[in-house]
Amino acid sequence: MPKPLKKTNKRRKNIVNRTRNSCIHFDVTEEESKMIQIKMKQLNTKNRSAFLRKRAIDGYVIKIDYSNVKKCTIELNKVGVKINYIAKKINSSNQVFHEDIIELKKLLTDVLTLQKSILEK
Repeated sequence: MPKPLKKTNKRRKNIVNRTRNSCIHFDVTEEESKMIQIKMKQLNTKNRSAFLRKRAIDGYVIKIDYSNVKKCTIELNKVGVKINYIAKKINSSNQVFHEDIIELKKLLTDVLTLQKSILEK
């Protein structure tokens, strides 16, 4: 008894014993489509499916760890909050407390330490 035809994408005809039987569909903007066409021309290929499949399988995957950047952003926010607090105190009482300046310097040191560790990686 012959194998039944596999139902595929509307744009494709039913094909028996198809090697690639799983379809992946994604949308692109016109600009992205033009960029894909340019890259295909650079490689002198006209088969978009083969080009995209090759790029998806053999292309580079780059994962960037932003955890240190997030920590640095949090510390910078603390510095900004402290500066606003000091400015408010100065505007209301014309006084700056030595402890506030020490805390601000410590926060800035923490930010610089984080920044240095990020740049060393």
